[in-house]
Amino acid sequence: QVQLVESGGGLVQAGGSLRLSCATSSRSFSDYPVGWFRQTPGQGREFVSAINWNGNNIYYADSLKGRFTVSSDNAKKTVYLQMNSLKPEDTAVYYCAADLRGYGCHVEGPYEYDYWGQGTQVTVSS
Repeated sequence: QVQLVESGGGLVQAGGSLRLSCATSSRSFSDYPVGWFRQTPGQGREFVSAINWNGNNIYYADSLKGRFTVSSDNAKKTVYLQMNSLKPEDTAVYYCAADLRGYGCHVEGPYEYDYWGQGTQVTVSS
């Protein structure tokens, strides 16, 4: 069982930045991918980025390259998503998820991901 907890969401003006965190308290810890997804009402979960815990395998959705940066801190068991130059269309609930079966960071899911956090709301005002 993997538990994931997101934090760091909030309200920000267009052009601003936020850093989301995804922490796990699971005792069992291996080098599996952790993905970030986002979802707006009535839409499916959109892949944002993924990273493995060692940080040596990173993947981004093409549309978000350059504005979002994902990183991992093994010691803190936390994955981060730094979001810069935010736009109103980035408004969504952001989720992190664990790919325990190891499909890989390049797989844009979401069905390959086994465990999900509760999500954190990001709202970007114009």
